[in-house]
Amino acid sequence: MMAVSRNSKMRLSGLGQHLVTAGLLKKEVAVEAYQNALKARVPLVSHLVENGLLKARDIACLASKQFATPLLDLGALELDTEVVKLLKKETLKRHHLLPLFKRGKRLFVGISDPSNLQALNEVKFATGLNVEAILVEEDKLLQRMDDALEIVDALFKDLDENELENLETLTIADEEEEDENVDVEDAPVVRFVNKVMLDAIKKGASDLHFEPYERFYRVRFRVDGVLREMAKPPLILSTKIAARLKVMSRMNVSERRVPQDGRIKLRLSNKKAIDFRVSTCPTLFGEKCVLRLLDSDLDKLQIDQLGYDDVQKEVFLKNLMKPYGMFLVTGPTGSGKTVSLYTGIAILNKIEVNISTAEDPVEINLAGVNQVHVDERTGMTFAKAMRAFLRQDPDIILVGEIRDLETGNIAIKAAQTGHMVMSTLHTNDAPQTLMRIQNMGLPPFAVATSINIISAQRLARRLHPEYRVTSDLPEEQLLEEGFTQEDIDEGLELYEPGAGADAPSGYKGRIGVYQVMPISDETRHLILAGGDATQLAEQANKEGIADLRRSGLRKVMAGMTSLTEINRITIE
Repeated sequence: MMAVSRNSKMRLSGLGQHLVTAGLLKKEVAVEAYQNALKARVPLVSHLVENGLLKARDIACLASKQFATPLLDLGALELDTEVVKLLKKETLKRHHLLPLFKRGKRLFVGISDPSNLQALNEVKFATGLNVEAILVEEDKLLQRMDDALEIVDALFKDLDENELENLETLTIADEEEEDENVDVEDAPVVRFVNKVMLDAIKKGASDLHFEPYERFYRVRFRVDGVLREMAKPPLILSTKIAARLKVMSRMNVSERRVPQDGRIKLRLSNKKAIDFRVSTCPTLFGEKCVLRLLDSDLDKLQIDQLGYDDVQKEVFLKNLMKPYGMFLVTGPTGSGKTVSLYTGIAILNKIEVNISTAEDPVEINLAGVNQVHVDERTGMTFAKAMRAFLRQDPDIILVGEIRDLETGNIAIKAAQTGHMVMSTLHTNDAPQTLMRIQNMGLPPFAVATSINIISAQRLARRLHPEYRVTSDLPEEQLLEEGFTQEDIDEGLELYEPGAGADAPSGYKGRIGVYQVMPISDETRHLILAGGDATQLAEQANKEGIADLRRSGLRKVMAGMTSLTEINRITIE
């Protein structure tokens, strides 16, 4: 008598039986697949697709017809992370399902096997909602599950529990404001905020953005000058996250209608602390919080690391050592002006020199320098701080920004009376800075006789040396981009970014691009004669001073950055 295999006697049910009935699988193959899926503790559909027994699309089309369930293309749907987090990630991984959206008391769940009633019932029990299945393809489901789990894991990945909960924060002020209606010490929120701040330090971020919107909440980091989304915590935590940040920076937690400013000092070790400048702003859907990371590590304040070429460095240092006059650094927000100024201050910071700074706010804490925080709400303006400095036997004065005629007048008078004055302006290049100062109302004679040097700058992303790839461009395009025929004849080797494991964008770090313009006698005469920015730029060109564009192209020729990056940060 012929033996009958145990597998052939086993009865299939649900989706497995429909696959056999439709002729997509032989019964023996289906039974074996079912048993192997049980052993591996994965859904049957997942086992079939992963082992190449059936295509995800074929299973989905059959299941949609047999179970009268709508089939959805997951690739066209944006994940709602607030809904995703209704379930534990263990549930998502065990049953291969994904909450898609919620309508009132109904939760719509994407699943590749609608006959898996155990999974749907577990979701119903966990959420207390009525669950409705929507059929999705297994391969797309796994891909979107990875996206969702990555967002969930981003909250608390790679950090010790004690490190997150016991991270020491040293607040700057002594005020104690607390809103009893907001649980700012909620442990998950404390851990999440600590995690984000530590991640920002590890990734070398310059700014952190906590942003509430109508349907989601997101956290973005600015890394190498570009904003990147890092996490999407549940929208319900929006108020608690803002409250936690305000408590850490000693702001008024109960005041949510006006912008506030504060500061956080994060103690990483006995010898290392990082400062965060905190700004809140009420938006339509809650308070947006932006943290600027301020690292006063003196190792970063080295002129050789900033990106000046040899000629620019020599001019920079020569004018830095002058006993009086104005030393101006100009560029847009985030172009590294403060680091350049403090690099100079660190060089000048000696026991025999009295240095005072007025800043809004003080971004880098430097021992041996008398730093004043400007706050117009208390009446401490740049002009008032500078007047006070002039009565305190200064050698060097740094004023964070020349914003108005009053501050400009005092700065110029100080520069003309034996003091070195360092400051910043927000202009595009060095010649425009000279026009901007005059447009404030300062007389040309005062401008011409007080300013020693103007350094305009930008920050370009630096190519990762291991991942950069060569780029071939026709000669005509190179000439249009600003390269000279001499550059081309000498042999140009240009590079573009290539992705790598530790530099997905192909860039790692940033380097400065500068226009260092000392004020020559010819330039002074041109200022006194009423010359405009174009004439001043032509004079600088005659003197061999490279503009920002040309300086950027030199960085491209040296293989430090790409032409695409220089085109992004400079204007022809």
